[in-house]
Amino acid sequence: MQTSEHVIRTREALQTILGEPPESQAHKCIGHLDQHCRTWIARCPFIVIASANARGAMDVSPKGDPPGFVQVLDAHTLAIPDRPGNRRADTFLNILENPKVAIIFIIPRRGESLRVSGQAHLSRDPALLERMAVRGKVPELALVVQVEEAMFHCGKAMIRSHLWHPEAWPSIDGLPTYAKALVDHAQLAESEEEIQKRVTHNERERLY
Repeated sequence: MQTSEHVIRTREALQTILGEPPESQAHKCIGHLDQHCRTWIARCPFIVIASANARGAMDVSPKGDPPGFVQVLDAHTLAIPDRPGNRRADTFLNILENPKVAIIFIIPRRGESLRVSGQAHLSRDPALLERMAVRGKVPELALVVQVEEAMFHCGKAMIRSHLWHPEAWPSIDGLPTYAKALVDHAQLAESEEEIQKRVTHNERERLY
C-alpha cells in the first residue's frame, strides 16, 4: 500500500521530478488540422477514442477501418463512421452527456502518433454518411469532432514496447479467448464454444 508521503499532489512536486518540457514540446499543440495532420489522418487505419460521461466515468474505445476512414471535413472538423459493433454505444452515450473527446491516431510501422481533442456530436447527415460507405454499406451514425487541439506524440512508447517488431512480441499461449472472457464475466449460460461461433460469425459477416 502506498503511504501518503509518496503520493504526488501538486504541479510543483511533479515538475521537481520531471523538469520542464523543452520548447519544441511545450509549444507543439495547434488548434486546427494542418497539412501534416491531414496527411497522417488520411493514412491512418486505427484510432482510440477517450470519452467521459457527466459523472466523469471514462471509456476508451478502439476503432479501425481502411486507411482514411476518418474524414477531415475542414481544418477544424473531422468525422468518424460508426460500424456494427456490440451496441453498448459507450462513447456515444458519454457524448450525449459530455461532448469532450480525445483521439489517438496510430499508423503501423510508425512510432509517433497524432493526438486530437475537441467537442463531439452525433450526426445522421445522409451526405456525410454516404461518403463513409464501405462495401456498399452506409454507416448509421457518424461522430463529428470540432477540433480544439492537435499535436504529434513522440515514438518512445512504440520503441520501448517493440510494438511493430513481431520477433519481440510476447507469446499469446495461455491467454483467455474473447469467448471465454464473455462467458465468465457476463455469467452466461451458453458454452464457450457456442459464444465462439457467434464471435466468429460477427467477425466474418458483420464488419459492415
